[in-house]
Amino acid sequence: MSVTFEAAYDALLATWPHPTTVSELPTPYGTTHLLSHGVEDGPPILLLPGGGATACSWRTTAAALGATHRVHAVDLVGGPGRSRTDGRPIRTVADLTAWLDAVLDGLGLTSAALCGHSYGGWIALRYALAAPDRTDRLVLLDPTGCFAGFRAGYLLRALPMLLRPTAARTAAFLAWETGGAEHDREVRRLDALAAELPRHRPVTGPRPTPTGLAGLRPQTLLLLAEGSRAHDPRRVAANATALRLRTEFLTGATHHTLPATLPHQALTAITRFLKPT
Repeated sequence: MSVTFEAAYDALLATWPHPTTVSELPTPYGTTHLLSHGVEDGPPILLLPGGGATACSWRTTAAALGATHRVHAVDLVGGPGRSRTDGRPIRTVADLTAWLDAVLDGLGLTSAALCGHSYGGWIALRYALAAPDRTDRLVLLDPTGCFAGFRAGYLLRALPMLLRPTAARTAAFLAWETGGAEHDREVRRLDALAAELPRHRPVTGPRPTPTGLAGLRPQTLLLLAEGSRAHDPRRVAANATALRLRTEFLTGATHHTLPATLPHQALTAITRFLKPT
């Protein structure tokens, strides 16, 4: 029996740590769907998924951080999930910044820590550069378009999926990138089904310049998947280290095993980094 995206989303959401609150925040750029878990008055952290992924992929991270933090995972407006494009279109980096401002405002927060994976890492970094006073700390999980470009082989492999996205093509692409690495099957299924949903073109742009990155104010932790096929993690690390950013490699991880299958090493590093002082 075939499984719909909505059914797969509900099934994955049902496995989130208890209690998890589901809410919707109206913003000028559309209604934003959030999953919230953890200590009610704990330090807030906003989780941003990669392109083609949803808030549901963060369940392991939410369970780990929820012991000390209030975790809010969002579905990107215009991406798969349950956020709605019932506002102004997000067309520029400035629009993304204004959208996240509205999300924080809707949560009643003056600032929060940000954690983003892949494209979500790019969004988080751009926000931290534009709104440092609202970014307490920054965690980047194998971010793309931040410190180095994509590998040509990765883009070539992704091309058929991008030209005519189907669940089968996306599943095959994810299987290729993750290889034999451990990967959450339920998250992989949801991500594959998401490929057939209508979506808006994401905001992209050039990587931040070295000069711009040198002015990054929030404390930043960069965690790189050692087996990532999306980019050369060694090159990413070299460029980030030159900027004196704290960088660690995640053994056994690939780009698309994150954040659903987050190694214990990563959870420990993030928890320690975000520990209130």
